[in-house]
Amino acid sequence: MKKILVGSLLAAILFSGCSKYGNVQLKYPTAPLVFLPSTIHSIAIVNRSLTKKEDHSSVIESVISGEVAGSDKLASDECLKGVFDRINGWRQLNVVIPAKTRLYGTGTRETPELLDWKTVKQICDSTKTDALLVLETFDSNSDLISSAITNGVNAVVNGTAPSPAVNQIRMNVICFWRMYDPVNQKIVDQYQSTSYLTFDGTRVPPPEALPQTAYQAGKEYIQRFLPNYYYVRREMYKRGKGRDKQAFLAAFRKSEVADWEAAMAAWQELAKSNNRKNAGRACLDVAVSYEVLGKIDQALIWAKKAYEDYGNKMARTYQNELSYRIRFEY
Repeated sequence: MKKILVGSLLAAILFSGCSKYGNVQLKYPTAPLVFLPSTIHSIAIVNRSLTKKEDHSSVIESVISGEVAGSDKLASDECLKGVFDRINGWRQLNVVIPAKTRLYGTGTRETPELLDWKTVKQICDSTKTDALLVLETFDSNSDLISSAITNGVNAVVNGTAPSPAVNQIRMNVICFWRMYDPVNQKIVDQYQSTSYLTFDGTRVPPPEALPQTAYQAGKEYIQRFLPNYYYVRREMYKRGKGRDKQAFLAAFRKSEVADWEAAMAAWQELAKSNNRKNAGRACLDVAVSYEVLGKIDQALIWAKKAYEDYGNKMARTYQNELSYRIRFEY
């Protein structure tokens, strides 16, 4: 299975104090919950969660034709839009919503049988896609959330008059998804998700509640195939010793205004210093610059140089972190 690669860093926030050290925070990827097979570069997505009053067969119908049982079920199409908007174009992954996007199924929470592979192949061939993602079931309900009880308790504790109750509607959508691989005739993923959104209201959800929650459900499901992120801190040097001191400070100031190319060029010159300690510090700063610019292989080369050639201890830890990142991403 192919890991979804992560490109250049999405965030680089520089912090500086009065010491010889500075640090930069980078947005760092974590593995997705599910990896797409390396053969899948395009996905068709269809809605099978609906049923016609007069026909319960799995017949492909156009979005704009056919009578669908339960008008609220039309919101299930928003799930497909959520998927499309969240992942389409990610790493050149092409997502297609066909003109004929409905396969009628049970229309309930009851999970339908697997689609026959002939139908799956037909849809993928017609859309020139490698896989088929199917919204197999869709169900929704809402709960009234009242603040009356909370306000009453607070009034007793504080000795005040209770505040007027503020009611909210919590809309929830339950979906069951399957992704079909027609070439290998395998199920890539099958998963039931539950999504919630809260809206102001009294007893009836506002008109936008269901479609917005359905749209969010689509986005949340497809996130399974995308990496998440957390921030990591990279330590670096902003000061050198002796005659290199001012040159270090000038280079660091360039990085503070996000001119990483210019800062790196200055540190590369400092890496030629006769002062071995300064040269090692400069090599580490060059390594950090390369990582900020998304050139991880070059960052590792310079981190190794800082430790192996000049004995910079901070670089030893850093090169191990870079080696782990390269193993994860590639």
